[in-house]
Amino acid sequence: MPHPRAQVSFTSRLRDYYTLTKPEVNLLILMTTSAGYYLGGHGAFKAMGLLHTLIGTLLVASGTATLNQYMEREHDARMRRTANRPLVAGRLSPSEALSFGLSLSVAGGLYLVFTVNGFAALLAISTLLSYLLVYTPLKRKTPLCTLLGAIPGAMPTLIGWAGASDGLSPRAWLLFAVLFLWQFPHFLAIALMYREDYAHAGYKMLPDFDADGRFTRAEIVGFTVVLVITTMLPLAGHSFPSGLYLLGMAGAGLFFLYYGAKLAGSASRIAASRLVHASVIYLPVVLAMMMVNKA
Repeated sequence: MPHPRAQVSFTSRLRDYYTLTKPEVNLLILMTTSAGYYLGGHGAFKAMGLLHTLIGTLLVASGTATLNQYMEREHDARMRRTANRPLVAGRLSPSEALSFGLSLSVAGGLYLVFTVNGFAALLAISTLLSYLLVYTPLKRKTPLCTLLGAIPGAMPTLIGWAGASDGLSPRAWLLFAVLFLWQFPHFLAIALMYREDYAHAGYKMLPDFDADGRFTRAEIVGFTVVLVITTMLPLAGHSFPSGLYLLGMAGAGLFFLYYGAKLAGSASRIAASRLVHASVIYLPVVLAMMMVNKA
């Protein structure tokens, strides 16, 4: 029987490895991948196909999150919000994280190839590479990183769609646009909340000229308006959306826009935090209405 201390240590290490995968982000990825798979499918729904797509996508996403923390470990050490991450705190070594991240990424890509299709695997690996090789280094160079980072951030919708249909249609790109646009109010609000923390770590998440955050808050409102309009386009069904669908999307959009407007009129961290929480409520509601509209 193992010594109690050894057992605790093993359990703690498992928890740290799990933390490296960013499970809270993976939940969003699984949700958007599922929406893409359902909306991209034709004929009878294939539950096993969805399961395989989710497993492969989850493995690649977990590997991406782990490798991202490996690459940013020195910068994360300078921020309060990331100071207790496993690599920063020294609970796991860089070599352990690197091996873990590479193993997850390769396993996920191969899993998609052999159980789903090569196109879905290609999209997943492209997401990983663009996130790690484009978005991650640009965070320390330009605020445009949010624009470029929103591309891999929206890719799970396409992975799911490709998993169901082995291809992409114009409606797939409209779904992609919804998630692409959603990320701006969500992540810009987070950037406002942690502006000083990001700056201390050398991350240029917001423009230098926007010292009072007024430009960023206006950006949030602008992107939210465009997002709400985009959700009303005929992307969830083959015909123009029904009146009930449009009404539901308008209601959800007004809910989200309300918190964006509140933030536009206030520079407080509380207003930014409320918008982030509103965005987390808004997105699954919108995706659910799209899926119901297809049915």
